[in-house]
Amino acid sequence: MTIAGKGFARTVTTAAGALLTLTAVAAAPAQAAGYRYWSFWESDGGKSWTYATQGPATARPADGDAIGFRFALSQGTSDTSKPTAAPGFAEICAGVEKKDGSKRVAVVVDFGGPKDTPPGEKPPAKPVETGCAQVREDATGAEALAEVAKPLRYDGAAMLCGIAGYPARGCGEPVAEGGEQSTPSSASAAPATRASGSDGEGGGPSFGVLAGGAAVLALGGAAIWKARRRG
Repeated sequence: MTIAGKGFARTVTTAAGALLTLTAVAAAPAQAAGYRYWSFWESDGGKSWTYATQGPATARPADGDAIGFRFALSQGTSDTSKPTAAPGFAEICAGVEKKDGSKRVAVVVDFGGPKDTPPGEKPPAKPVETGCAQVREDATGAEALAEVAKPLRYDGAAMLCGIAGYPARGCGEPVAEGGEQSTPSSASAAPATRASGSDGEGGGPSFGVLAGGAAVLALGGAAIWKARRRG
């Protein structure tokens, strides 16, 4: 076998090994039982909540709409808890008259129950806060939230981490079986609400694994192509 041929064989073996490793990682059971994070919900002022299809910084609710935020320990979007208060615009914004150049948005903030509370944190005395944000006509959901529930806390990736100062620390960390908080990693981020407006499901915890796998396969393919050229 020529040197180029041997190099090609080694490259194929390396790429195959990387692919098998990637497959094993993807098939491995998740270590986290869930994630604690703020989820984002929308409503057209009706009686039910719908998981938002975009982040609050790109969602632009109309006058008469309601938006909701819920902090909870969830296993994924299919298990995500909705705000416990109804999205009742008429009740939340009662008596607030629409002004020219502005809109009214009902905002519901649900801080979750005892099982949702991170270790060492103390939730607000009132479990659910509501408010009527009067903002300019093109304002986003994030701007409406800021009108009624400051201070807000974001991380470096524009993920919404805290509302009205809660929780004071952390941002979407995975939680192991038994409720113990795990060490977060970039490949196991919660499907949390991002200010920059990723889709409502945030890509899910498997996004980092899939992105890494794509990079491995792309590099492996390039190496094989170069080896063939040399041969």
